[in-house]
Amino acid sequence: MKSIFILCGLLCANFTLYAQEIEPKKVQYPNGFTEQLNVVYTKVGDWEGKLDLYLPPLTKEPTPVLINIHGGGWNKGTKESQTGFSRFFKKGYAVANIEYRLTGVATAPAAIEDSRCALIYIINNAKKLNIDPDKIVIMGGSAGGHLALMAGLLENNPVFDTNCATNTRVKVAAIIDKYGITDVWDWAYGPIKTSKSATSWLGEKAKDDAFIKSVSPLYQVKKTSPPTFIVHGDADPTVPHQQSIALKERYDKMGVKNELVIVKGGLHGKFSKEDNSMVDGKIMDFLKSLGL
Repeated sequence: MKSIFILCGLLCANFTLYAQEIEPKKVQYPNGFTEQLNVVYTKVGDWEGKLDLYLPPLTKEPTPVLINIHGGGWNKGTKESQTGFSRFFKKGYAVANIEYRLTGVATAPAAIEDSRCALIYIINNAKKLNIDPDKIVIMGGSAGGHLALMAGLLENNPVFDTNCATNTRVKVAAIIDKYGITDVWDWAYGPIKTSKSATSWLGEKAKDDAFIKSVSPLYQVKKTSPPTFIVHGDADPTVPHQQSIALKERYDKMGVKNELVIVKGGLHGKFSKEDNSMVDGKIMDFLKSLGL
């Protein structure tokens, strides 16, 4: 009996240590900033879409804002996994870090609908939050890159705004796409990669070519599209970097300002410390060139 108690004690101790190890890191922000966590930006049935806000000290002038979207193949990931906003905080940006419905809750286009709702929420509440609606930057990595692209590229197209219809002008100043999926059909069935995450997310629309184009950023680029910064590793085993090359070609064809950085030897979101620093610097330079 004594040995059983000892075993249980060891298991409990190990579980506690494990729980501490996986506890997400808290976002660190400068003195004077305030946080509003788990703000509900939309509701769909029993599901609540939540975002975390980090707001700079109140000033007379409204501030720019970064909307950040986590990755995870549309089927996993949390907003709490995202903490690296220091460069934006130093530039006086507010940050809205969002979550969205994953595949296990709802298939396509749910994640796009939620990303659009989060963007519209920020626009609708810009005055209350002291945010400049003309200085919205939207950013994401992997599936989050895809969602950032879709949310920004759709502009005033309300096709996926069913849950948050608005008469407000929907426009972002810039998109930052980190190794995002740009052609969902190619990612699901292409010659380089066949992703189960893609077909799972598409659900009953998995063979609907017209629908898949409608949720693929590659086909949403037009002359009025927002300037976009794109980064991708050329050794990415998850999302082929050719997807980002194709996106840049579409931007160039439409005459839209863009920049593509290919990280030599870069994996899927796994760059060296030096490459990460280089990419972050180029992102801030790109935004500076836009007056952001």
